[in-house]
Amino acid sequence: MMRLLNICVIVALVLAAADVYKIKFESTRQAQRVAKLHMEIRREQDAIAALRAQWSKLDSPGRIQDLARRHLALRPVEARQYDRLDNLPERPPDLVPVEEADPIGMVIAHPEILHGSVTGSLGPAKR
Repeated sequence: MMRLLNICVIVALVLAAADVYKIKFESTRQAQRVAKLHMEIRREQDAIAALRAQWSKLDSPGRIQDLARRHLALRPVEARQYDRLDNLPERPPDLVPVEEADPIGMVIAHPEILHGSVTGSLGPAKR
């Protein structure tokens, strides 16, 4: 009887040791994964910093003004280029005349209009 109890205790200790080893192995693997993710995050942060520096260089007003001067045939605005508001063209007519009923407004005001209608790929409502 005592021998059976000793064997059971030894088996339990071996299983517990195996479980502890498995937990240690998993924690080591997770620590390596976390370290790898930290390294990737740092690399991405460095790339973002480099792109921001490049963007600030490309977006500088002096550089843009120099490019505009070299590649665009622009001249300074002259005072005679402005005109009075009276000389503006007439506003184009509205696309939907105001006198006609608004179809969307009708549906909102009277939702029973849509009752029983077929929409999309659905068939008529089954009752």
